[in-house]
Amino acid sequence: MKEQFIIKLHEIGAIKFGEFTLKSGKKSPFYFDLRDMISYPDILTLVSNLLVAQLKDLDFDYISGIPYTALPIAALVADKLHKPLIYARKEVKTYGTKNTIIGKYQPGKKCVIIDDLISSGESILETTEKFETAGLIIEDVSVIIDRRSRGKDLLHENNYRLHSLFDIDEILQILSAENRLSKEEANKIKTYVNKAETTTNNQPVKNSLSLRLQHLIQKKESNLVLSLDVTKQADFFKILEQTASHIVMLKTHVDILEDFDSGFVEKLREYARKYNFLIFEDRKFDDIGHTVKNQFQKGMYRIADWADFITVHAIPGEGIIHGLFDGIQGKSSFLLAKMSSKGNLMHTNYTRQVFELGARYPEQVSGYIVHANTASELRRLKNKIPPQQLLLMPGVKLKKGTDHFGQQYTGVEEAITGGADLIIVGRGIIQSKNPEKTAQRYRETAWKTYTGIKK
Repeated sequence: MKEQFIIKLHEIGAIKFGEFTLKSGKKSPFYFDLRDMISYPDILTLVSNLLVAQLKDLDFDYISGIPYTALPIAALVADKLHKPLIYARKEVKTYGTKNTIIGKYQPGKKCVIIDDLISSGESILETTEKFETAGLIIEDVSVIIDRRSRGKDLLHENNYRLHSLFDIDEILQILSAENRLSKEEANKIKTYVNKAETTTNNQPVKNSLSLRLQHLIQKKESNLVLSLDVTKQADFFKILEQTASHIVMLKTHVDILEDFDSGFVEKLREYARKYNFLIFEDRKFDDIGHTVKNQFQKGMYRIADWADFITVHAIPGEGIIHGLFDGIQGKSSFLLAKMSSKGNLMHTNYTRQVFELGARYPEQVSGYIVHANTASELRRLKNKIPPQQLLLMPGVKLKKGTDHFGQQYTGVEEAITGGADLIIVGRGIIQSKNPEKTAQRYRETAWKTYTGIKK
């Protein structure tokens, strides 16, 4: 039955060989696209029977399929096993009940998840997170094909068991035996897969400011970014004088200063030179290319003249990157991918698209602003970004909590453990009785955790 299933997938073009560009931009000598198999009843019967045989002895209460390809397959399996079907919405519902999980279920019960493929494993983790947030228990994940792209390891790290019907080696063996694939083609694919599994991404960092920031982190032994959001220059420089030796980057909101003048920029530059930190203006550009170019380079603030980094919303698309950095050298940005405010609209799909956009522009994007409530959630997000880019975590305090504005705070150790390269701290320092000692405490706690992980 397994051989018959693979042969039929090959016949309908669901298994292809040649040269294909993946979503990551990498080239692959093979490609799986199982979406069309839902139009072939005989193939659906085969795969549902195979999955039933695989799952029938596992302990679970519900079956779910990840939309869209796996959902009709999961429905067939649920029917054959007499188990209730539930599923997690792919898109966020913003009206009515706003339910994330569709179907009747009881929190505390177990659900097994079915998907068509596993590559990196990230989309599966996004689904397990939705179920677990709803109070369900996920222990087992079943896929039709394992591409052998480290997804199994990622699931294992998060305490999930992966069950797969096929991996690439078994598919090659079946198709080679049926003379549907030459020995040379099979060897080429095996070499590609083995190389992908053993190769680490050691591409050099293309962004000069990213390199400078990374060197500064090591030199000052600090992961601390100070968010100095005050409205008077006197308060600004008083706090900066006390904390500058502990930070690697200063985050400013120049437009909230009530007494801004041209002297502010020059004085800020002097402090940056004296205490060796970089300047990060949190302007959050979010308009069309022509407009943001003028906002960045002109106007009363002329941000491009003095800020090393800026914050950018990806909502307008990649045109905003072209506009901001048109004719600009030696500047970089952080894309806002996931906010810390309660009820924000930056949902999973949007965050993934932000990462994909930033990965295409490594010379203009140094990293991402990302908030998560737990170390495991942050680690999953960290795994999605290129290793040459940085993850900055806002909403960090010495202890986890929430303020009356809905701002959610994560603890320092949890943020660093989850993979944050830098933590952004504002009111936790500037509203303390002794900003200098408090900044030192943040810095030492973060650095101790950071170096402990590296060892």
